[in-house]
Amino acid sequence: MGCDGGTIPRRDELVRIKKKPEQKDKDSELAFRWKHCTIKQMPLQQPIVSCGLGKLYSKEAVIEGLLDRSILPETAVHIKSLKDVKTLNLTPNPSYEENKAETGDGYAGDAKSPFICPLIGLEMNGKYKFCYLWTCGCVMSERALKQVKSTVCHRCQVEFQPKDVVVLNAEGEDLDLMIENMQARKVSKKSKKRPKEPEEAVEKKKKKEDKEKPGTSKASKSSTATQEPVDPAFKKIKEDYSIAKDPNASEVLKSIFTTHKSAAEQTKAHWVTYNPFYN
Repeated sequence: MGCDGGTIPRRDELVRIKKKPEQKDKDSELAFRWKHCTIKQMPLQQPIVSCGLGKLYSKEAVIEGLLDRSILPETAVHIKSLKDVKTLNLTPNPSYEENKAETGDGYAGDAKSPFICPLIGLEMNGKYKFCYLWTCGCVMSERALKQVKSTVCHRCQVEFQPKDVVVLNAEGEDLDLMIENMQARKVSKKSKKRPKEPEEAVEKKKKKEDKEKPGTSKASKSSTATQEPVDPAFKKIKEDYSIAKDPNASEVLKSIFTTHKSAAEQTKAHWVTYNPFYN
């Protein structure tokens, strides 16, 4: 029956306690997000890309998702084309050995990352905040970006603005900021495609159009005023004109035509016209 012979029962044996829900291991969840594709949940494969919200994807998975949008999760519906993702320029970790077999005399953990910060050497494993630049795709730690205050990429020397900094795997306030920056980049991109003309240029353009209208510009008035009327007698002279009667024409030129006196003595085709009856 129990509880005899001097046994002391514990409280959990006498009282039914409601079991606490199973909690996720935050470290394992972080390691999974930094090493696996957001779409397929498979290990990341080169080339690795990221969206404006800082999610990590394999480029192959993104292309498949664009071809068949039914496989895209809710976290990736904002990707409409390859222009919405940026290929990342990652720095490999020299101490990371992917294909090495685990042995019993060593420690095997998930802290090792295949990529590091190119400036201060921090591993990109989720314990430190990393970001990349939308202009060039270079990845670095946020600590390095804050220490070296500059508007030029430390790796490829490409200029960037604060809105071009994208935090990888952003959460909370960082995620809200990434959404605002993504919308700001889209607005600036549209404004660059349709540049506004300055007011002075618009006014000059209007004045030029007014001058070019017929009957309004000075050039058109002057051109109509300088044109002389054509004499009808001149037209009649031109219609009755004959090269044989022209005193200014040479005999060589006149000999080409059949109206010349030498045409009666011609026995074969002319060397220019090859037609003795050409007039």
